[in-house]
Amino acid sequence: MRMMLRLSLSTRFNCTLVIDPVKEKYFMPSLLSVFYVAIGGALGSVSRYLLGTWTQSISKSIDFPYGTLTVNLIGCFVIGFLSQLAEARGAFTPETRAFVFIGILGGFTTFSSFGNDTVNLLHDGETFNALLNIGANVLFGLILVSLGRTVAYWIWR
Repeated sequence: MRMMLRLSLSTRFNCTLVIDPVKEKYFMPSLLSVFYVAIGGALGSVSRYLLGTWTQSISKSIDFPYGTLTVNLIGCFVIGFLSQLAEARGAFTPETRAFVFIGILGGFTTFSSFGNDTVNLLHDGETFNALLNIGANVLFGLILVSLGRTVAYWIWR
C-alpha cells in the first residue's frame, strides 16, 4: 500500500511526501531548502515591518492601514512578476524559489501567496475553487480575527 500526500506551497512549489510502508522511505524538502526559507522569511518579515511602519508614518493616518495595504499590494505585484518569470522562463532553481517565494515573500506578506494561488486556480480553469479560496480566506480570516480578539478579551479581562 502506498500513500501519497501532495502539499502545494505557493507559486507551484510542490513538495510530495510519499509514505511507502514497505520501503519506509519519505521525501521531504532538504535541510538546505528549509534554511533558505528561514533566512528569506526573516528578510521578508523585517522588510514588511520597515516598509509598513514607514508607509503608515508618512500617511499620518490612524483611520486606515496604509502600511499593510502597501505591503500586501507590493507583495502581490512582486509574486505575480516573479512567478511569471519562474513559469515562463524557468528562471529559478527549487532552492531559489523556496528562498524568494516561500521565504521572502511569505515573510513579507502571505497575502501575495493567497493572490498567486487564486490566480493559479483561475489559470487552471478552476473558477469555482478560485472563488471559494477568495471567500474562505476573506470570510474565515475576518471571523477568526474576531474570534481571536474575543477569546483574548475573555481570557484577560
